Parts: sequence; structure tokens; C-alpha cells
Amino acid sequence: MLHLNRTAEKVLSIIAVILTAIGVIFGFIGMAFINLVKNDPTIQRDFENEMLMTDPAMTQADLDTVYTVFNFMGGFIWLIIIGMIISVVLNIIGIVNIWKNKNAKLAGIMFIIAGLLGGIISLPSILLYVAAILCFTKKPTLQDDLQYTDQSYDGDGMRPL
Repeated sequence: MLHLNRTAEKVLSIIAVILTAIGVIFGFIGMAFINLVKNDPTIQRDFENEMLMTDPAMTQADLDTVYTVFNFMGGFIWLIIIGMIISVVLNIIGIVNIWKNKNAKLAGIMFIIAGLLGGIISLPSILLYVAAILCFTKKPTLQDDLQYTDQSYDGDGMRPL
């Protein structure tokens, strides 16, 4: 069985999984910050005072709208975090397939789906797209096992066809 050197795919996918994992960690930090702002009465009071100083015409309904936006952002960040976690899992499945020279096409599909879930045009996604393209396009080199020469020919005169 012929094994291809898949170093480029391995390196790109490992870099992508590390960057995506860092993104997940920052997502959790962002969620902790949003929950801190949302649940701490002292921070809420300071935030409301700052908003009222900035715009004295602001009403309680306006502040409720700001808190609704915070809640929406929290839900959106959770959606991104879940997508990135799934991306990490699919990326690892692709890496395992590449590492064991199992199925490069399956790994390429996993890399594309992981790239879409990890952020369509983020750096890790672009790396995964490149790794997927390499998985689909890199083919084993053909070896010339059959030689069209007659080994029993002694070299006198013309060689038979």
C-alpha cells in the first residue's frame, strides 16, 4: 500500500484546531464578563449611572433595551462557542483520518464542515479549507511497475516489439 506524505494537511489542521480552541477559551471569558455585568448589581448601577451621564434623556426603557442587547449578545456568543466546539471535534476526527492514512476524502469533508462551523472566513477556517483542498487533490504518484523491455533479450540486433 502506498502512503502519501500528508505533512501539510497535518500541520494546517493542527494549527487550526489550536486557534479554534483558543477562540473557545476567549468565548468562555467573554461569556463570564457578560454574566458578571448582567448579574452584579454594583456594576449594573455604575453602568446605568455612566449611561445616564452620557445621555441624560435616557429612560429606563432605553436601559432595558441595552440589557436586552446584552442578553442577545450572550445567546449569540453561546451559539458561536457551540459551533467552535463542534468544529474542534470534527477537526480532530479529520486529523485522525489523515494521521492513520485512512480516508483523505472523509478528512477533507470534516475539515470543510469544521471550517464552516468555526467561522466562515476566520484564519482557522481558511487553514482548514486549504487542508481540505490538499486532501481532495493530492494523489499518489504512479510507479512504473511494468517495464516494456524484454529481460531475456541479449542485445544483438534489433529488440523485438
